[in-house]
Amino acid sequence: MGWWVGMGIGCGFWRSVLKNNDKCSLNIFLQGLLEDCNSMRATYLFQQDKHYDVCFDTGDKAIQCGRTVDVFRLWLMWRAKGTKGIESQINKLFDLAHYLVDRVRSKDAFQLVFEKPECTNVCFWYYPPSIRELEDTQEKQLRLHKVAPIIKGRLMNEGRLMVGYQPLNDKVNFFRWVVSNPAASKHDVDYMLDEIERLGHDL
Repeated sequence: MGWWVGMGIGCGFWRSVLKNNDKCSLNIFLQGLLEDCNSMRATYLFQQDKHYDVCFDTGDKAIQCGRTVDVFRLWLMWRAKGTKGIESQINKLFDLAHYLVDRVRSKDAFQLVFEKPECTNVCFWYYPPSIRELEDTQEKQLRLHKVAPIIKGRLMNEGRLMVGYQPLNDKVNFFRWVVSNPAASKHDVDYMLDEIERLGHDL
């Protein structure tokens, strides 16, 4: 691991500028330290086939991206909303996840990856018309694998919304919507599915 050392130079000058005659600083910077400490390299978060340069994915270097601070956030939320408030919020999120499952099942262009989603994770594929009727071959899977990254890129470029995608074991890229925003509504679910279909129709 490379490293740099930065040291305050001309302490007398800085003391006169800062009017602080009793302090002089020594700053040490270790290149890559935050990434080494916090990175989990989670493939479901930091895919390598995004439509932009993945070197800009700095989340893996941030302490907020890990589970370290989650318990503190949970405590703050519990203090703010109380047990009944959290119960109501969680029930709403599960209801919304079930609504998304029902909507995916009702559309021919979509297919659930797992018939019974875990918690509020809803995973699904979108099949563009060009591959919808193809036989289930390796070629079809390879084409389907490219669909989610392209649609996500289009969604982001238009500033519409962000929805995650990932592969899993032998399953090609699929959309993964984690229902976690208490402000989300059924309208948002319908909007997401409509936008995916609109922007992926020509693939």
